[in-house]
Amino acid sequence: MPSATYAFFRRAMLERKLIVCRYQGKRREIAPHILGFKNRIEKALVFQFGGDTNSSLPPGGEWRCFTLTEVVDAAVLDGEWQTGASHRAPQACIDIVDVDVNIPATLR
Repeated sequence: MPSATYAFFRRAMLERKLIVCRYQGKRREIAPHILGFKNRIEKALVFQFGGDTNSSLPPGGEWRCFTLTEVVDAAVLDGEWQTGASHRAPQACIDIVDVDVNIPATLR
């Protein structure tokens, strides 16, 4: 059964809502794009456009892979949907995709 964090991310994605949360001890502002599993672990491919990081966040944001067990204090963040430039390579964050915001709702 998916965790409460997984269910929260899923709902946010289906409604195209932004999320503010703490991940690895840092406040993050993100737009989740793909949700699913990698090796049975709940994961999300997100576009981080604000907040703090353990490395650095380039101007305009960056794609990140989040392990959902490390996400705490997730809440909806008001604002316009955010996304990054196209990927340079296929995503390797998730191997079993549950939700992908890039796929129209009529095809899900």
